Amino acid sequence: MSFYAVNQNNLKETAMIWSPVLAGLLVLYLPTFYDLANGLWTNDEQMHGPIILALSIWLIYRKWPKMIMSSESKPSANSGWFVFAMALILYIIGRSQDILVFEIGSFIVSLAAILLVTRGTAALRVLWFPLFFMLFMIPLPGPVVSTLTMPMKMAVSYVAEHVLYWANYPIARNGVILQIGQYQLLVADACAGLQTLLTLEALGLFYLNLMQHTSVFRNVALAILIIPISFTANVIRVIALTLITYHYGDAAGQGFMHGFAGMVLFISALILILSVDSCLHFVSKQRMTNSTAAA
Repeated sequence: MSFYAVNQNNLKETAMIWSPVLAGLLVLYLPTFYDLANGLWTNDEQMHGPIILALSIWLIYRKWPKMIMSSESKPSANSGWFVFAMALILYIIGRSQDILVFEIGSFIVSLAAILLVTRGTAALRVLWFPLFFMLFMIPLPGPVVSTLTMPMKMAVSYVAEHVLYWANYPIARNGVILQIGQYQLLVADACAGLQTLLTLEALGLFYLNLMQHTSVFRNVALAILIIPISFTANVIRVIALTLITYHYGDAAGQGFMHGFAGMVLFISALILILSVDSCLHFVSKQRMTNSTAAA
């Protein structure tokens, strides 16, 4: 039998195995994602949801051949079906009671269960990061977001005020309200909230996963520094929006430029991540050089 025929047989076998799985997932979760696309994901604070989902699917596709090669051992049927039962319970509760944390979370648990049943724990080890990455599209409970967002907005407002004051702009602050010239700006949740911080944290972790640095020091240090990087990017966004309003008027600040400020947030965060990673590369290289010299 030729290699082409063998490859065709493998493709047919793969299609026979995974087609019913994909069909079942579509039946269960297509209504969920349809509701998200027409509801929650239309809000400014949750617009990262479809991006997280798309990147997660791309990561799964990217690591799929490695998963197939690494998971030729026995499937973990018993634990897999138990996890799948838990996913169905979460889905039923979440869907019937409109609890998005359970409903979206059950999708991630279902994927983990399917991997266990069909390919075993080895497959789960290969695809753990895409499944973990999907957690960032789960909306946090409102009370948690409200409790943590206010201190963050206060801190961002405080830093933005002092930076602009140092630059000789006529600015004052009352809580999370910035007064610059004749304009007042309220630092909203979308500008400096917890969801924004989590989105930038997801961006940083996605970058780390793509780079696959071999240095443990570099990986751990960058993962920790993503938090102050995210805070700094939020400050840059608020400053940019404040300056746009001051120089071009309130209409510019609340119109197209407000959306552009969101692009400034992610561009500045990406630049900061790349810059910090370059510095960590230099430090890591120096540490390695010093260790070699000492040996």
